[in-house]
Amino acid sequence: MARYKLTVEYDGTPYCGWQRQANGLSVQEVIETGIQGFSSETVTLFGAGRTDAGVHATGQVAHVDLQRDWPEDTVRDALNAHLRDELVSILSAERVSDGFDARFSARKRWYLYRIFNRRAPPAVARGKVWWVWRDLDIAAMNDAAQALVGTHDFNTFRSTHCQAKNPIRTLEQLTVSKGSGDEVHIVAMAQSFLHNQIRSFAGTLKLVGEHRWTRADVVSALDARDRTRCGPVAPPDGLYLTQVDYGDAPKRTLPPYPG
Repeated sequence: MARYKLTVEYDGTPYCGWQRQANGLSVQEVIETGIQGFSSETVTLFGAGRTDAGVHATGQVAHVDLQRDWPEDTVRDALNAHLRDELVSILSAERVSDGFDARFSARKRWYLYRIFNRRAPPAVARGKVWWVWRDLDIAAMNDAAQALVGTHDFNTFRSTHCQAKNPIRTLEQLTVSKGSGDEVHIVAMAQSFLHNQIRSFAGTLKLVGEHRWTRADVVSALDARDRTRCGPVAPPDGLYLTQVDYGDAPKRTLPPYPG
């Protein structure tokens, strides 16, 4: 038995999310089918994060156990050959110890949310960003974001369908900055996140950027621990899982992003 760590990139637009589901095709399912195609093995793939329908990834991580000890490059290339008709790519396949777990061994998860901020709607980037046509005050958004950093009860900023038993999380980084061109980038990093937490942050910080909310309003919403006090949940289009750090990961200040 050989365990492989896969680093995965995908456009989440046509999929029902990462996790295998009965109501549509998932990223997990197409990769598992690809593995069966080249290895003739029926496997279960374990991912570091369960991205929702329409959410993208440039650095998702998963692990899988195979009966045969294949060369790493063979696993990557053979799997990509079977994924050629999908919007999924295996960036690397690494042989790892049996103790490695893509989900439970993760130390940090990095996400990027891309806002496309101009009067005209996007054409090329449609489906990959959230179009906001009103001018955004990036400095005000970043200042308000710092009120969310730290260990808090984030019940306000999670989905009503969130299955986590405990809403307390430690948010290590949340920054808002000018991206390339007309983009505004929100970068979030923590060991783990609640369902819809980052999209809830993005929608709330948009209100700050439009001067409809202040930092004090964000603090008040956080302290309320009440889902109804949250701003709008941003669409999945602009959200990317960009990197998952493990024990040997180098320190960095910003995750990679597309475009």
